[in-house]
Amino acid sequence: MRIVKLVMVLLFAGIGITMGQTKKGTLVTAKINTPTVQCEQCKNRIERYLSREEGVQSSKVDFKKGITTVKFFSDRTNIENVKTAIANAGYDADNVTASEEAYAKLPTCCKKPEDGGGENKKH
Repeated sequence: MRIVKLVMVLLFAGIGITMGQTKKGTLVTAKINTPTVQCEQCKNRIERYLSREEGVQSSKVDFKKGITTVKFFSDRTNIENVKTAIANAGYDADNVTASEEAYAKLPTCCKKPEDGGGENKKH
């Protein structure tokens, strides 16, 4: 019986040490300028795209102010990866320009005004 107790104590001690050593990343909140986001469709597209990004917990796009707020775990991603993900969705993010291929696939209303886009009154 003593051996079983000793084994159990050692087992729990080993698990406790292992769990104590795993470093969890901190939850970081970042605000990213997204000036090319113009409408609700843009907002939904970015939020949907970021929800599939590794390490991103949540995102909120304010298209009227042109700011995207993202919460992510620092041990799983970083701010540059988040900006790149937004650019891969077809939108500018701070100093990262939109992917040309993704931008070309955006609906007309979601494109920049100089490219014939802009918010359409229908949506």
